[in-house]
Amino acid sequence: MSSPEILYEDNHLIIVNKRVGEIVQGDKTGDEPLVKSVAKFIAKRDSKPGDAFLGLPHRLDRPVSGVTLFAKTSKGLVRMNEIFRTGTVKKIYWAIVTKLPPKEEDVIVHYLSRNEKQNKSHAHFKPKSGAKEAKLRYKLIGASDKYYLLEVELLTGRHHQIRCQLAAIGSPIKGDLKYGAPRSNPNGGISLHAKSLKFTHPVKKEEIYIEAPLPDDNLWNYFSDIK
Repeated sequence: MSSPEILYEDNHLIIVNKRVGEIVQGDKTGDEPLVKSVAKFIAKRDSKPGDAFLGLPHRLDRPVSGVTLFAKTSKGLVRMNEIFRTGTVKKIYWAIVTKLPPKEEDVIVHYLSRNEKQNKSHAHFKPKSGAKEAKLRYKLIGASDKYYLLEVELLTGRHHQIRCQLAAIGSPIKGDLKYGAPRSNPNGGISLHAKSLKFTHPVKKEEIYIEAPLPDDNLWNYFSDIK
């Protein structure tokens, strides 16, 4: 890979802007994941023997872009795992959807069950055995002739949560064929971007706010200009 776009780095953490198509951890494709390539980058840059330690407290799907956090120390990893587990990280995403949602702003709750074989989640409107509660807040912040820009705050962290929940209210994400979009994006990704993270640093105990620049394409550029 080319050098990662580093958004923040200290002794314990490194945060990068993931590009569409990059995988965060290894999968059946055998493609080199970011957790490996960023570790190699750090080791080479800092002249470390072998790969540097790099832990993965959270993940983004392959077709998604944006803020991705790694831990450079075991202490940082254990503490960031707990921060993500307890929901004390504020996670903001921008999603371009193909249909206007029912309300301009809402908190939506579903119960998601996961089909491992399909690598897909299914939304249920009532509690169901094996399904996990999923909650997010969204608001409409922009529109073009064909598309709508939503700001999404994740209130829980479930498999394909934003993709599945927005599709369930009739607003699939642009390019997301798996969840009902009419056509794919040229780059094979989907128009979902992890815009920012805000959390208390696990070691320094100071507030950290990181924002990732939007992907460089005509539609994202249009929305960045109007926001």
